Amino acid sequence: MPPVSDAQHDLQAHPVLVVDYGAQYAQLIARRVREARVYSEVVPHSMSAADLLAKQPAAIILSGGPSSVYAEGAPALDPAVLEAGVPVFGMCYGFQAMAQALGGTVDHTGGREYGKTAASISDTESTLFAGQPTSQVVWMSHGDSVTRAPDGCRVTASTDGTPVAAIEDDERRLYGVQWHPEVLHSEQGQRVLENFLWKGAGIEPSWVASNVVEDLVQSIRDEVGGAHVLCALSGGVDSSVAAALVQKAVGDQLTCVFVDHGLLRQGEAKQVEEDFVDATGIRLVVVDAQEQFLTALAGVTDPEEKRKIIGTQFIRVFEQAARDIVGSEEREGHPIEFLVQGTLYPDVVESGGGEGAANIKSHHNVGGLPDDLQFKLVEPLRALFKDEVRQVGLELGVPEAIVWRQPFPGPGLGIRIIGEVTADRLALLRRADAIAREELTKAGLDRDIWQCPVVLLAEVRSVGVQGDFRTYGHPVVLRPVASEDAMTADWARVPYDVLAHISTRITNEVEDVNRVVLDVTSKPPGTIEWE
Repeated sequence: MPPVSDAQHDLQAHPVLVVDYGAQYAQLIARRVREARVYSEVVPHSMSAADLLAKQPAAIILSGGPSSVYAEGAPALDPAVLEAGVPVFGMCYGFQAMAQALGGTVDHTGGREYGKTAASISDTESTLFAGQPTSQVVWMSHGDSVTRAPDGCRVTASTDGTPVAAIEDDERRLYGVQWHPEVLHSEQGQRVLENFLWKGAGIEPSWVASNVVEDLVQSIRDEVGGAHVLCALSGGVDSSVAAALVQKAVGDQLTCVFVDHGLLRQGEAKQVEEDFVDATGIRLVVVDAQEQFLTALAGVTDPEEKRKIIGTQFIRVFEQAARDIVGSEEREGHPIEFLVQGTLYPDVVESGGGEGAANIKSHHNVGGLPDDLQFKLVEPLRALFKDEVRQVGLELGVPEAIVWRQPFPGPGLGIRIIGEVTADRLALLRRADAIAREELTKAGLDRDIWQCPVVLLAEVRSVGVQGDFRTYGHPVVLRPVASEDAMTADWARVPYDVLAHISTRITNEVEDVNRVVLDVTSKPPGTIEWE
């Protein structure tokens, strides 16, 4: 592995661009590039070659996709991308589009390869396959095949069904494989990707926590200058790390505001007011806005409307807090210009904020912001995945109890109640959620589970028997999930005895709940949260 440079520079100035051809794994490719300690971004295939190259990429990766290169309207690759001298790596559909643009041949051979496939490597000293075995399992998903490699490209891998499964051209720094190296099923996939990045493209792996912290701190200083800043602090890892970053950058120019909106889990307000402040010394203002939020949410059942209401109320609370802080003797005459939020890259992508991304749902801190926002936003984590945020937090000295806390949505329990949000329903869900978290912690599963939302089906009742009496109570849903970055997820296989204990405690201890059910849906097709 190449040594990590200590030189500080703008780590995002020359990104590796992942061109999304409609693959379900485009964000995963970007994440795998980050794991190779290189900064990456996802861009749409509709971006012109000129705009793509204007970003001054260190390299370009062409993702897979569902189309055939011969299908009407199939995404095309402008040859100008391949002629610009930028290293390019094609995967699956991106490999075929690249081979075709270079003058190679792609055919409907009638043979298909899906799932695990044995690949034979003909040159284990090549750029992509240096140091790897001659036979390796790869993950295929294709119908068309490259049957003739472009002139100047060497064929360095094949399968029984695909004679041209990998090509390399070191002179032009053009590479491609027919399989998906980004998925874990491809045994040497990460090594193939790292070989492209480090050897083929010659990129130094400098995207590490210590460098990222210094880079982000300098960016914050450049953006904020001498202005005063508010930070929306929830106590979760995202807002806590964002606050710690801004404090390191601008010190006493920062005031954190914690809104107790009544949608928090049990014990969270205390954790923020005591644990985080004690650990960091951050200036904190606590605003009790429970009545304001519940009033605004009264009668609302649509999840998108809930998110937008909660986002708007957040901003209104911060605007009032800013006025109060500016009017205080300590801050008199120093208006607050900036609002810090812990927005992450998956938030941006899912809210349609990534270039070419579909709007899956509005995150309260992205799609739910009002048009007349009175602050300039500072979002230092906007380019990071969750695991990167945790590493930055540890680098900054944020307490581990906060860094490793399970993700919790900004709208809180408001989007874990299916139906209208009321004080009674919140109290019920808060207790059920606390029981589930306690038992998962006792079982030592906190690091194995990404998060375990507990969902109250407030508009549903089911018949039960408790204490020899017929009951007509609410069901709650346990949603334990395993994930690397929340872009994709699978349901976590929690041991049956742990699930049984959680169910028994909830139905015994939480009044008006008589049924506990388990959500075993992956993402996709479901999302992690129900709303």
